Amino acid sequence: MAHVPDPLPEHPAPDPEAARGASKARWILCGLLVLVAFPALLFLRIAGYGGLDQTALFYVGLPVVIALSVVLLARPKSAVGVAVAVTTVLLLLSGPLLGEGLVCLLISAPLIYGVVALVTWMCVSLSGRDPYGPHSFIAVPVLFVLTLEGVGGLSLLPRENVGSGEVLVEAAPERVAAALAAPPEYERPEAAFLRVVPFPEPVEAVGEGLSVGDTRLVHFTPRRSLAIGAEPTPRSLELEIVESEVATDGGRVVFEVVDDTVLARWMDLRRATATWTREGDRTRLAWEFDYVRTYDPSWYFGPVQGYATDLAAAYLAETFAVEAERSTDAEGVGRP
Repeated sequence: MAHVPDPLPEHPAPDPEAARGASKARWILCGLLVLVAFPALLFLRIAGYGGLDQTALFYVGLPVVIALSVVLLARPKSAVGVAVAVTTVLLLLSGPLLGEGLVCLLISAPLIYGVVALVTWMCVSLSGRDPYGPHSFIAVPVLFVLTLEGVGGLSLLPRENVGSGEVLVEAAPERVAAALAAPPEYERPEAAFLRVVPFPEPVEAVGEGLSVGDTRLVHFTPRRSLAIGAEPTPRSLELEIVESEVATDGGRVVFEVVDDTVLARWMDLRRATATWTREGDRTRLAWEFDYVRTYDPSWYFGPVQGYATDLAAAYLAETFAVEAERSTDAEGVGRP
């Protein structure tokens, strides 16, 4: 007797009620994020609480909360996709409230998206829907340690760092020294990173000289607030020369930061050092920024701040190189 194969199981038709339930769950989730997470973010930003909004508890802990909320409250086909979508909405809502923190928000966006996707995937795996789920347990203690970085001063990487940049100037050392002694004319930076991220830009500098005790007051674009009737707030960087060595073949000048209302939200800038040396008929000009990182996690913000300060140092070196070459062209001396 021939074997008759069993009929294939029929796939049940999609349940409209279930679809409406999933959609309702997503709306509930969005409502909770807007009514709970968004005000909590605003309160943390205003209160500060010892700088917790500059720690990994803010930049890693917040995505963790969002990811857990998505996994627990929604049942979409792709939890990671919904988590990323909700994160985007939350970032868009929080951007205007962060003020100057918008710079940090843009810089930290890849970190936030990455953590949201990782935690969501980990929760889905641990729920039993992934055959490799038990292996995800290894990410739990790692994520816990990374989240606490910055709280209580904990840091995996050194906080002190140096940003540097240099340029070969088509001018003699005395022309470079003269350019450093006078206020420069600042142009918009050419680096794409400095253009895309809304960093404050230098507008003008007041002060001259290369002797110990000489000062510079660099004015930057004003801080603007979305508050009704708020006026732009001036911001500046005041520096004083504490070391100076000027010779015919080069020199070195160290500026110490006296007052900073520009970069203090992102880093603790300590010193800026200009060094120039003769190389044949040209001069190599280098700038260095000594600073202390104030944001965590270190494994993310350390390289990002290092990259940004390197670009800023290169921009400053190029700015003074242009001034030195311009004076050389004007007077017709010092050029090979």
